[in-house]
Amino acid sequence: MSSRRQPWLLSASVANLVFLYAPIIVLILFSFNASRLSATWQGFTLEWYRLLAEETALGLSVRNSLVVAVVSTVVATGLGVCAAVGLERRPFRGREVVEGAMLLPLVIPEIMMGVSLMLFFLLVKLPLSLITVTIGHAAFNVPIVLVIVRARLRKLDPSLEEAARDLGATSWQAFRRVTLPLLMPAILGSVLLAFTISLDDFIVTFFTAGPGSTTLPLYVYSMVKSGVTPAINALSAVLVAVSMALIGASLALQRR
Repeated sequence: MSSRRQPWLLSASVANLVFLYAPIIVLILFSFNASRLSATWQGFTLEWYRLLAEETALGLSVRNSLVVAVVSTVVATGLGVCAAVGLERRPFRGREVVEGAMLLPLVIPEIMMGVSLMLFFLLVKLPLSLITVTIGHAAFNVPIVLVIVRARLRKLDPSLEEAARDLGATSWQAFRRVTLPLLMPAILGSVLLAFTISLDDFIVTFFTAGPGSTTLPLYVYSMVKSGVTPAINALSAVLVAVSMALIGASLALQRR
């Protein structure tokens, strides 16, 4: 159906885009505001970005965020890929129950997940630190990797792997030389998506972080407590740009 015959469809699409992206555009625009008051435009400046580059605490929070995001993504990818292959290619009794349990973190409210993780770490006497943050991030990223990789597996022809085994390859060789290369776009896409979600996460991090484990979202939250300034806008603009670039790369890889 052409949009020329249904102009309201085009209007609705434009309204949706404005609703979604207007706040982000305003945030990025005011990150270049020379005024200390976010609501008053007094000219263009890069001063806030320069100040951010000189902030030591910001550098430490960025380092913590990158460490957590990299380690939790590696763990979640390994567990998610193994779970996807097992659920899709190795049917077993009770598979639906296991699948539902593994996907449950996707629908559980994040604040409940954060509280439950915190209580669990306290119960097993594991001090809250970057390690507990990393475990928490891996926990909610495993289902994401599982869903993406499993969707790709369903599109692959199982006869390709069977043909490799008929030619003398072991199950592991058939998986490594045939299935894994075909899965790689979905795996890389899920890696980028999991990394982005971990980098941006606030709620689970808030409940599982301890002293000295401030990540970038927690650092932004601590800055907001004293009021929204152009420096916060600049930091948020950087986060938005990085997140959008990673998600765009993830979507491009998943379409291959």
